[in-house]
Amino acid sequence: MGRLLKWISIFFFICCVALVVYAYIGPYFGVSFDPVRTLTQEPVILNES
Repeated sequence: MGRLLKWISIFFFICCVALVVYAYIGPYFGVSFDPVRTLTQEPVILNES
């Protein structure tokens, strides 16, 4: 059981490091992490009675 926990923790650590490296290196390969912005306007009617 101890060996299994050790391998799972090593795998988790490697995945976290890979995710951080991908976040820093991704924009150099054309991956964009910026959200797409669109302007949305919706009319609001006040005191409708």
